[in-house]
Amino acid sequence: MHESCGVFGVYAPDEDVARLTFFALFALQHRGQESAGIATTNGRKLQVYAKMGLVSQVFTEDSLSRLGGDIAIGHNRYSTRGSSRVTNTQPMVVGKGSNSIAIAHNGNIVNAEHLSQELSDQGYTFYTSTDTEVIANLILSSPEKRWADKIRYAMHRLQGAYSLTLMTNHTLYGVRDPFGVRPLCLGTINGGWVIASESCALDHIGASFIREIEPGEIVSITKNGVDSYREEVGRRALCIFEYIYFARPDSVINGRLLYPARQAMGAGLAQEHPVDADLVMGVPDSATAAGIGYSSSSDIPLCEGLLKNRYVGRTFIEPDQRIRDLGVKLKFNPLPQMLDGKRMVVIDDSIVRGTTTPQVVKLLKRAGAREVHMRICAPPIRYPCFFGVDMATRWELIAAQKTIPEVRDFIGADSLGYLSIDGLVEAVGLPKDIFCMACFTGDYPIPVQLEMDKLALEDMSSDYQGPFGIKQR
Repeated sequence: MHESCGVFGVYAPDEDVARLTFFALFALQHRGQESAGIATTNGRKLQVYAKMGLVSQVFTEDSLSRLGGDIAIGHNRYSTRGSSRVTNTQPMVVGKGSNSIAIAHNGNIVNAEHLSQELSDQGYTFYTSTDTEVIANLILSSPEKRWADKIRYAMHRLQGAYSLTLMTNHTLYGVRDPFGVRPLCLGTINGGWVIASESCALDHIGASFIREIEPGEIVSITKNGVDSYREEVGRRALCIFEYIYFARPDSVINGRLLYPARQAMGAGLAQEHPVDADLVMGVPDSATAAGIGYSSSSDIPLCEGLLKNRYVGRTFIEPDQRIRDLGVKLKFNPLPQMLDGKRMVVIDDSIVRGTTTPQVVKLLKRAGAREVHMRICAPPIRYPCFFGVDMATRWELIAAQKTIPEVRDFIGADSLGYLSIDGLVEAVGLPKDIFCMACFTGDYPIPVQLEMDKLALEDMSSDYQGPFGIKQR
């Protein structure tokens, strides 16, 4: 499963806002690895620098030094709407002169095609194939005068998930959709203000966490401080996969630190799916905490059966066939001395298509494991996500096509156990009705088409690419 995106914003006249944004994006790298970008303003002009690659690959001292100003927003992208190419990188600047905004988006707008066609009919031109540009143009199309009111106008038309950072020449905005599908929080730093997808980004730059931005809330930050505007909220639908996998374990969401929540998932698995075994291991790094929880609850010793190559990241160098054939070995290396003859309980966060898990099981058995018992923190995923996660179509989801015994046989495990929905909610320790669990149940917070095309906006855009890495309108 691929993460959604990471967004950040800072209003701090006495700080190097581009550098702060760089380090914050570094902390949010796990949320998107395809591209990264930063936009700033000096009060007169919006400028943006965005390229394909990891944060560490995109920015240099020279590029950061050219991004001066008092306000900045930043973005890490994993494409959930529109292809992975330089013209779709974010933040993006949309509009002209004083009627322009910079925007960074985490989420997915399910009625983006309809809105894009409507705006095109009104004379708006699209240069990307992202729903982010649809949001920006919808804001610009508003008849309202104040920017906050323009954003509220757009919120009344948008359907789906969006956590946004936006800026004009004088104001930073943070916006969260009324369902609260994706996280967004507010902090302070040396008299300035910051907005981030996760609290871990605040920790990395020395900012203090103030609170979460609420579902349906617009936060406006100027030299006069913070103002808040709230839209009416009905059903809440925070994505529960933020707790299982997406967010970093050192982040706090809804007042709950994720690390102990993931430990509790492992403990829940031990209670729901006990097994006689010699050792427990979590697949690194996302299931490490859950492995600790399973071990503690079951009294089965914990071990590291796989070591992860933490330097495997996005690269523009195509591997040759020998490297491709290594498959999961490029990411994990087993420890045969620990595994030889052992009955292993292996904890992982989820099984989506069922492509990686069989390789992990095969790797462990080749290294000498006598038995491999898979335990999965997420209940069976039977429905695709349309709210900012590029998961799979329903026909690609293995749990939608096979029974649990059939999945067990397919992945080659000796046994397979999924944490129940009730067990997951108990582990997270928050009310069940605040979460979206549509990928398990099919109960979406708003009606969706069961087959939506990630590239549907591709043919509706008119690309213009400026100098490499610099996006122009």
